[in-house]
Amino acid sequence: MKSLHENSLTFAGVEPGIGLKLAVGMPRASLIRVISDSGLRGRGGAGFPAGTKWNLAAAASGTDKFVVCNADEGEPGTFKDRVILHDFAGLVFEGMTICAYATGAKYGILYLRGEYTYLRDALSAEIERLRSAGLLGTNILGKEGFDFDVEIRMGAGAYVCGEETALIESLEGHRGEARNRPPFPVNTGYHGRPTVVNNVETLAWAACILANGPEWFKSLGTPESPGLKLFSVSGDCKRPGVYEYPLGILIRTLLTEVGGENAKAAIVGGASGVCIPRKDFGRKIAFEDVSTGGSVIVLGQLREMLAVAENFLEFFCEESCGQCTPCRSGNPVMLDAVRRLRAGKLNSSELKDVCALGGTMRIASKCGLGQSSPNVFLSILEHFGGEIPVERT
Repeated sequence: MKSLHENSLTFAGVEPGIGLKLAVGMPRASLIRVISDSGLRGRGGAGFPAGTKWNLAAAASGTDKFVVCNADEGEPGTFKDRVILHDFAGLVFEGMTICAYATGAKYGILYLRGEYTYLRDALSAEIERLRSAGLLGTNILGKEGFDFDVEIRMGAGAYVCGEETALIESLEGHRGEARNRPPFPVNTGYHGRPTVVNNVETLAWAACILANGPEWFKSLGTPESPGLKLFSVSGDCKRPGVYEYPLGILIRTLLTEVGGENAKAAIVGGASGVCIPRKDFGRKIAFEDVSTGGSVIVLGQLREMLAVAENFLEFFCEESCGQCTPCRSGNPVMLDAVRRLRAGKLNSSELKDVCALGGTMRIASKCGLGQSSPNVFLSILEHFGGEIPVERT
């Protein structure tokens, strides 16, 4: 539970390979039960129970199944997965292999963010090392019929491909756009085959859970949000970096650790997250309170809050795939409203309409991009309305 300063991140000191050796000695149903009993939830932001996802894929019909590691880390303010892949790639590939054994998958794909091309050679070398050690390939660890291998595919820098169905579309050579659900990837994923898509961090913790046991993981965090979590902390603080803490940590505690205790606010969850004002720093970072995929952006006392909202909405206008009307048309309207607010040229009636539009986008957008893009703006209006110049009608 240390900050990332000169490789002080440890993943509980787990040595790669231990979890996999234990996993192959279990019946597959027992292995999935270990993950379920640990309470591990997706560390990419959605928080879906990992054991449930694995179980659904294991129960799906068909022999061609896939495990996809989502390393398309595009959320502004998030950089933990890059660190994991640089320093703990063995745990990530081990987590993929454990998932493959549990679900019956034979093929694995690491979908690597386009901007992380510089990591590719080292990751390819790690895959070759694992093959040579009998930890990837055919009859892994001497277990007859346990065949699984991994390849690396590069993303093209599209934020929307962090969403699992858009990622799968990209893998298939199509434009990155979210699919209608159902069907879900665990039944109909890559090329119509059952597919588990897990975040980099989720898979690394799965390997740790097999090594240390589910009770160890459950002893950390909260009952609703068990385990440890990595936080990418940036912004107006003295010690930015990647920090490892149990879920349930108070925002105030984390900000004190990073030297941001005098902050005006914190954006928890990146551009798609929420703005937490100073008065609410006693809230917990957990799935049952303030949820995050890992990004915590610290905002100092001199930050203009509408400028923050404008920056994020410019990002969403650029990154929207344009497939659905609420997101395609709604984000430019919200961006224009923020710019007019900053100029003192938006009246209270228009502001009310923009807030209603944000509520509609949250409900009617097809994927998480449009559903979450109004969050920071609306939470800034809620908590910092006194700073915002509104033209009176």
